[in-house]
Amino acid sequence: MNDRDVFEYALLRVVPRVERGECINAGVLVYCRARSFVTARTHLDEDRLRALDPAADVAGVRAALRAVEGVCAGGAAAGPAAGDDAGRRFRWLVAPRSTIVSPGPVHTGLTADPAAEAERLLALLVR
Repeated sequence: MNDRDVFEYALLRVVPRVERGECINAGVLVYCRARSFVTARTHLDEDRLRALDPAADVAGVRAALRAVEGVCAGGAAAGPAAGDDAGRRFRWLVAPRSTIVSPGPVHTGLTADPAAEAERLLALLVR
């Protein structure tokens, strides 16, 4: 019996000055269809952000990251996406956009614990 399920993940990147093309990883989105699971884990390294752009809107970036977490959590924090299933919320969040907080490409893997996987990826790829 295989107790691992396919999951998808994408990094959340902060691009403070799009014309320079520089970014820092500030979070990870994890989705597991088999478990109807979607989550975002974030961590903003303000010193790294300010190294790329001393005038970066740190409060605005934090608010954008909190908004992504809210969409994943569902409920009132998700706004209009609250009624969507986990998959639709993940797909909406990973859709390409040109904002200061943008998703990277989607990758896949196998996991027995999607929540633990989100923490592992955050530690490995963001922190």
